[in-house]
Amino acid sequence: MSDVCLICGAPLKYLDAAEEMQCAVCGGVFSGNARCENGHYICDACHASPAESAVRAVVLHTTSKNPIEIAQQMMASPAVHMHGPEHHFLVAAALLAAYKNSGGEADMNTALNAVISRGKLVPGGFCGMAGNCGAAVSAGIFLSVIQKTTPLSEENWAAGMRMTAACLEAVARHGGPRCCKRDSFAALTQACRFLKEEAGILLEVSDSIICSHSSKNRECLKEGCPYYSP
Repeated sequence: MSDVCLICGAPLKYLDAAEEMQCAVCGGVFSGNARCENGHYICDACHASPAESAVRAVVLHTTSKNPIEIAQQMMASPAVHMHGPEHHFLVAAALLAAYKNSGGEADMNTALNAVISRGKLVPGGFCGMAGNCGAAVSAGIFLSVIQKTTPLSEENWAAGMRMTAACLEAVARHGGPRCCKRDSFAALTQACRFLKEEAGILLEVSDSIICSHSSKNRECLKEGCPYYSP
């Protein structure tokens, strides 16, 4: 979720246990773990909807072969919040675009729909609530989609899990609290290493990553983050 309420700007409060709450945008009732100090709750779908359009636009128009660069293009959109469940499909979408632009075989519309729909299954706050960062899961989703893995696959069944595990380790290495930008950068960097070493897929890798979002993150680790720039 974003650091502050998208309705009133008040700080968010994370609950110890999920509660049924009514979304302040669509009016639907959902089980959620966070609301603002004034009681506003926004469901994941309403939170991520404009971001999905921004992510799709970048994927379908970028010519970059660098997933970090592509992710930064997506993050530059005002529709992509500082934190939020949109990062759970943003990572996979950036990898997919870089893969396609590097000569990878994929039916782009089908694959893009798949990574977005699967990424949406990972709820906001999943990193803290389940010990499983959605950015890392997103990397595994990408590999499962391009390898057309199913629960009955033999050769590729474990690959997505190893990819996710490697990315989770990279994300966890920096410690908390969560930062969706830092976690996405870490997952993407590790994903590129894994794809090269384990799948023979070569994507362009950034020599250095500079985060331009620090001023929007109340919990920024600053010098404790490898991507921080004053």
